[in-house]
Amino acid sequence: MTKDELIDRLNGYEWKDFECKKAQKSVSKDAYSTVTAFANTEGGWLIFGVVEKGTSFEVVGVKEVDQVQNDFLSTLRSREKINREISVEAEQLNIDDKVVLAFYIPEASRYDKPVYLKGNPKESYIRRGAGDEKCTQSELERFLRDANQECYDGQLLQDIPVDRFYDQETVSWFQSELVRRDPAKRETKDLLNFLMRWNFVKEKSHSHYPTRAGVLLFGTPRYINQILSRPILEYKLVNSPFDDAFYHEGERWADRHLYEENLFETWRGLVARYMRMAERPFALEPSTLKRVEDPPDYIAFREATINLLVHQDYGDHRRTASIQFFTDVNRFWNPGDASASREELLKASYTEIRNPDIISAFRRIGLSEQAGSGITAIYKNWNDLDRVPPLIQNDKAGKSFLLTLNKKPLISEKMRHFQQELGVQLTKEQADVLALAIETPTIGLTDIRVIIRRPYSEVKKIVEYLVCQQLLNKTGDAIFGLADAIRQRYDKSVLPDDTTAPGPLGAQVGTKSGPSRDQVGTKLAPSRHQVDILTACTTEQAIPDLLTLVGRSDRTKFRRELLNPLLEEGLIEMTIPDKPKSSKQRYRITKKGQSVLVALTLGEK
Repeated sequence: MTKDELIDRLNGYEWKDFECKKAQKSVSKDAYSTVTAFANTEGGWLIFGVVEKGTSFEVVGVKEVDQVQNDFLSTLRSREKINREISVEAEQLNIDDKVVLAFYIPEASRYDKPVYLKGNPKESYIRRGAGDEKCTQSELERFLRDANQECYDGQLLQDIPVDRFYDQETVSWFQSELVRRDPAKRETKDLLNFLMRWNFVKEKSHSHYPTRAGVLLFGTPRYINQILSRPILEYKLVNSPFDDAFYHEGERWADRHLYEENLFETWRGLVARYMRMAERPFALEPSTLKRVEDPPDYIAFREATINLLVHQDYGDHRRTASIQFFTDVNRFWNPGDASASREELLKASYTEIRNPDIISAFRRIGLSEQAGSGITAIYKNWNDLDRVPPLIQNDKAGKSFLLTLNKKPLISEKMRHFQQELGVQLTKEQADVLALAIETPTIGLTDIRVIIRRPYSEVKKIVEYLVCQQLLNKTGDAIFGLADAIRQRYDKSVLPDDTTAPGPLGAQVGTKSGPSRDQVGTKLAPSRHQVDILTACTTEQAIPDLLTLVGRSDRTKFRRELLNPLLEEGLIEMTIPDKPKSSKQRYRITKKGQSVLVALTLGEK
């Protein structure tokens, strides 16, 4: 930490990874609680020689510098006060002729947690917000499970009957999927022997027992419930935006299901539900003109869902995983945090796996990306839909993981109009980066690389150009933010009523475009957005869903330019034609619309 960085923080507020102590002549006792909290959570800076006064901080300086520093560092190495040796990064800063000591406490590995005081695990702390909190019994148990050298899903269950625990149909399905992917593998009618071959049943003292992974993957509901006293997950489909106050007050949903089957049956059930409400955008292979079997929205759903199933903490009997589909976002919440940092997840670096046997089973039949690449696959495919990047909230204090897929377009109509107003020539990649900076407080090179999928050398050139054009500012080491002047201009920017969405970004900004084929279709020649609407309307769709799909916010223009022409041509129809303004109104494709969509899909004219 540099002097300037410390001053910037002192002028702001106390961060969750930043704690100040007076410590002029000695180290305060509560400093060690903060050490354990940082080590058990995500690491952080402990600053000596600074005191908090109301909402501000005052630099008082450390008077006995050598004594304070030596006492603190020797205590962290001795294991007398703390159960683990803590290696810290120490810096000495001079501010206004006063000495300030800064110590960076790194996060401990999962096998070294919990870090605690006085030889008592109940004296474990976590960092929540800007304070230290003593671990609850449930939180302590989660740490201990993750620290176990023997993976939880590999443990033998000696009280589960080995010849009756599994669902025969599930095992047969899994075996057929293995053979389909590799015909060299032969199917066997002896399902128990098959489970033994793949180590879902293991031998101990001349007897055979199922593993936790075996029961979770293939077990019948009776035995699933015997080892897990909660559902595998809860699924909800809500036909309203996430922040809709009515939803939160009334807790209403269009579909809800608690999955208490094994993991493979849960996955198959979720896919069936997803296919009934999927957006189903399609693409064609340029050479064969055949439809791509796995569209981006499905791949994102698949990786997010399987990530939830395979990385879940199944030793946690109090909290249930959940998948929630709203009209504007999809949310995947998991009991159990990721051991990797966000940067490691985005770089597809190898990460420690909570349930290696479970994830291996999914990968063997092609239902998950290879190690460490699931999150990047989600980002890639969500970006292919031209949407804002997924949001990762890896809560290491609460031991949970939340992935949010926002359906908001990265380049909205307002964004397009604003970038035209700037009078700067931008490539598509540069425009995407600028839009990303508008959407988030700060962005890093890793964030940008995941979105535009270019080498770091090209990413740096893009960022350098945007900084040179005074559109971005460098706010830290490889961290950038939108320039204040640009932020103010964007906040004041208003999309004129007569403005139609221009063509793809990357063209000369500052020119005006009238309606294009992307906005207005002619008879029996739907525009790109109208094709998207036809595809979505293979299942009944509400106006808000269709607005989100095509990235529009103006209902009047949407109806005039996109929806009404499809209705007039008889390509879609209302579900309640005698009440066109009904709040329950939906739109669905007609037989004529299906014929047009099939012709477009097959490349026919």
